[in-house]
Amino acid sequence: MTEQTSSATAQTAPAPAQTAGIWQRLNLGAAGPLIALIFLLVLGAILNPTFVSLENLENVLARSAFIGIIAIGATFVITAGGIDLSVGSMAAFSAATMIVVINFLTPIIPSVPLVIALGVLAGFVATTLTGAINGAAITLGRIEPFIVTLGMMGILRSLVTWFANGGALTLDFGARDVYRPVYFDGIAGIGWPVIVFLGMAVLGEFVLRFTVFGRHVAAVGSNEEVSRYSAVKVARIRFLTYVLQAFCVAVAIFLYVPRLGSATPATGILWELEAIAGVIIGGTLLKGGRGRVWGTVVGVLILSLINNLLNITDIVSPYLNGAMQGAVVIIAVLLQRPGRR
Repeated sequence: MTEQTSSATAQTAPAPAQTAGIWQRLNLGAAGPLIALIFLLVLGAILNPTFVSLENLENVLARSAFIGIIAIGATFVITAGGIDLSVGSMAAFSAATMIVVINFLTPIIPSVPLVIALGVLAGFVATTLTGAINGAAITLGRIEPFIVTLGMMGILRSLVTWFANGGALTLDFGARDVYRPVYFDGIAGIGWPVIVFLGMAVLGEFVLRFTVFGRHVAAVGSNEEVSRYSAVKVARIRFLTYVLQAFCVAVAIFLYVPRLGSATPATGILWELEAIAGVIIGGTLLKGGRGRVWGTVVGVLILSLINNLLNITDIVSPYLNGAMQGAVVIIAVLLQRPGRR
């Protein structure tokens, strides 16, 4: 009896290497971003005490809100095995559309709030339609996401340059005064962009983790053929992820436009890099199949804190922010590679 019990225990107990592998995946995959965030806060506090001041952290959080909202949509796209390189140009196109429509309707319609609502609606429709075009070209046209979104990036950036005639599009001053509270006001000292960002993060995590759509997104990214045999509508799921990505861009720009009240051909440059970097740093697999919206939030905060730390210290020139982001993305992808067997 003792020998049988010992044999059964030996068969069911995981091997030491297997146990170590499970422990490593749990810590690096799930807790890794949080550990990195805490380490960065401690390092910043040592280098410059103002780094952890309430005012500085509020500024970092407000700066992270726009990229974070876009990165939530990117989490769904990447989890489904796709990529969207057009989000920066899409953001500029959305802002340009809102400003052009608002400026056009201001002399015609006496109600400024109605004009702003119509401009925002136009921006949402145009941006969401752009995401639908991306999704249709990828799913129906069977073109690689990289090619489709790269082409869309060039198209949208050129359209913004054409709208602005190579310069800047400036929001009407009367409309801007009415629109300003969307960015500068909030609740209990927390700005609306931060509130919307955190609310969308909670909703996104719930959808990705606890709904049929979220499970199908992960299944499609994990194995497309198996998903298709399991009656998952692969094309529809991928199409919806690109529409969702565009919707998130529209939400971010709705909150972003009253901040500066203008849009230029340079608006949103490298936002796609920041959004994708935040997603990958947060633990979402670049090849798809696993996504964490809460991890994306942490990843975006890590990038913003790195940029902020470079700006308030003399360790590295702030002009190297882009280089730092690129290096962080490469390191994060390397850490996701499976170990040699």
